[in-house]
Amino acid sequence: MLPAEAAALRVCADPDYLPYSNRAGEGFENKIAEAVAKALGERLEFTWASMRGQGGFPEFLARTLDANECDVVMNLPYGSRQERTTQPYYVSSYVFVFKKSKNYDIRSMDSEILKRLKIGYESDTPVEDGLKIRGLVPDAVAFDVGGNSAESPVVMLDALENGRIDVLITWQPAIGIFVEQRSDLEVVVVPNSRTRGSPEQYAFPMSMGVRQGNEPLQKRLDDVIAGHQAELTSILTRHGVKLYTPQ
Repeated sequence: MLPAEAAALRVCADPDYLPYSNRAGEGFENKIAEAVAKALGERLEFTWASMRGQGGFPEFLARTLDANECDVVMNLPYGSRQERTTQPYYVSSYVFVFKKSKNYDIRSMDSEILKRLKIGYESDTPVEDGLKIRGLVPDAVAFDVGGNSAESPVVMLDALENGRIDVLITWQPAIGIFVEQRSDLEVVVVPNSRTRGSPEQYAFPMSMGVRQGNEPLQKRLDDVIAGHQAELTSILTRHGVKLYTPQ
């Protein structure tokens, strides 16, 4: 047990956005935070605020981390300009998801069959940009899971099941734990692409984020990542997060 005077690791998190986090501590960000606090020998304190809604994730950071309401977020793309990031502790990717029974030949954003399918995607993501480049947005279905706190990522998988869409393109960690409960679905990684000019990135190294100027905490977190990578990877795997090597 930690002494009462132990320092606190103050973590910003969403109170109701599984599979990432919730107040009950069921999300993979909750579990990562618990492991990091234990490794640092500190108490864990959560600052709860919705990542969704007006202003989205940047507004969440402004109201929490930047306002000194907490000191770290558990999930931020490596090298983000918004905050200072640790070394990555996992790499994942956007994926295609479709019914196995359809046996679609989908290997990239340039697969010909995508022109004939009803595509579902998360708005305001690299996927939306990729679809716009290819002229596929007008016939596609956009989901605002990242902006609507009343929706779970499950709604996108339900749309597949009921035939509203034929293929879903989304961030794998957002749906991984739910896909494990649906054995009828196929998951194919979206490779990074240069076929349409500018490089398109669909795989991202993910880090922890601290405020600009908080190098001491960043370095301590880097040490935890280096020393406890196997434990962090195990947590992610148990929560359905697939790790990918960018192509």
